[in-house]
Amino acid sequence: MGPLGLPPFRPRFPWLSPDLQTLRDSLRPQPVLLPRAQQRCLIPVAGGELLAWWALPQRPPQAVVLLVHGLGGNSESVGVRRLAALLLQRGLAVLRLNLRGAGVGRDLASGSYAARCNSDLLPVLAQARQLARGLPLVGVGFSLGGTVLLNAVLANPAGLDGVVALSAPLDLAASCRHMQRRRNRPYLWVVVQRLRRQVSADPAGLTASERRALDAAPGWSLEGFDAAITAPRWGYDAVEHYYAAASPLPQLHKVVTALPPCLVLQAADDPWVPAAPAVALAEAWSRCPSMLVVLPPRGGHNGFHGTGDHAQAGAAASWSDRLTASWIAQQLGG
Repeated sequence: MGPLGLPPFRPRFPWLSPDLQTLRDSLRPQPVLLPRAQQRCLIPVAGGELLAWWALPQRPPQAVVLLVHGLGGNSESVGVRRLAALLLQRGLAVLRLNLRGAGVGRDLASGSYAARCNSDLLPVLAQARQLARGLPLVGVGFSLGGTVLLNAVLANPAGLDGVVALSAPLDLAASCRHMQRRRNRPYLWVVVQRLRRQVSADPAGLTASERRALDAAPGWSLEGFDAAITAPRWGYDAVEHYYAAASPLPQLHKVVTALPPCLVLQAADDPWVPAAPAVALAEAWSRCPSMLVVLPPRGGHNGFHGTGDHAQAGAAASWSDRLTASWIAQQLGG
């Protein structure tokens, strides 16, 4: 058996390669039905508000789960909606967040998000605590969203009662090098152009220096985008300093007992995020039951579309969706 009693992950046809696993939700997006009665939540932050969507299950909830999208995504991303549908079916309330500048919340706050944006996330966690009304609060982050959540609980370990980081970059510099390999440039072009459109729609506009820096950077360069936009906007004098300060791995090596329980899922064949940092994390925390690091050999980046996927609220719940739901149930005592 695999982790938490699930069968080991096995890709399902035709999503057999790491790239097809990664692209499946883009190549064949499936509609995911969520409750119509969702509440629009506005969370005050510096320079505006963040938009989140609050949904309750049909029975009294056992816990609240905050879902944080990845780089270039938003609260309506297919993977976010699919997991939300499964969690609601399992009796959990769900808060789907749009990070600063993402999705339909673009006009509500100036600026853009980063891998460490605690000045935004800590107010979000406080708002989620109020919505939870004493129930356990768990955060689930997809890709960069997992990095965002880990950085938030490193700053405030009491902010969440559990964290799930799915395909999350733990070492940003290593992840940037891995992603910027020549084989990934088609990916990068799509992602970076999406990020450029997000910042171009900033209600505060772009400064002249930001425009010059963006124009000088290759259209596929994530590092160029971070150097032009992310690092200076979040107070770093160089992109290298941003990557070093916003990488959770060094702090995760030092902090053990203070953190809430964590699940980290990382595929060895992820074409975007290298597995080595997660392997190092697993070795460092090997004797700590509160940290579970799952390292399947296959799965791609936020893929894990495997045999055994089953219909949930109009879409197939992936292996990582089921793993996440099972881990949360374990934390709740069953």
